[in-house]
Amino acid sequence: MVKARYKVDLSRQLAECEANYLRLRKLMPEGDGAEQWQFAVAGGGPRSHTRIRVLERSRYTTTVQIKQADAGDQPDAWLRAPQLTVRLYHDAHLAEVLAWERHRRLHPRYDYPNQAMYQQDEKAQLNRFLGEWLGLCLKQGRSLETVW
Repeated sequence: MVKARYKVDLSRQLAECEANYLRLRKLMPEGDGAEQWQFAVAGGGPRSHTRIRVLERSRYTTTVQIKQADAGDQPDAWLRAPQLTVRLYHDAHLAEVLAWERHRRLHPRYDYPNQAMYQQDEKAQLNRFLGEWLGLCLKQGRSLETVW
């Protein structure tokens, strides 16, 4: 039996990217001039936090790095903390994952099996993961920045 080829659900992908844009805009308030935001999330441990850092700004886009960070990060740790590179498209009100760790140039669909062993819907999974992560920051997170 031949398995049907994976088809990208474009409307679902765009809805997820739109929701992620709105989540990020809530976590990164416009006009505060900050280039970095940090959030502690309940249950994440006493020294664990999520950091959003601006990598690049232009008129229509902003590229950010979102990283789970621990005060005791060790380079030889057996499990790396998640790190995503995300681009916000301000004119379209979308945010999509561009890269995670050292994996770049994500395609919307992969044939399976493939040399890198990506899932057929790898990019969609990463965008859903981003949505869950940002949702957790919004629901349970508290800012680690001083508010004046």
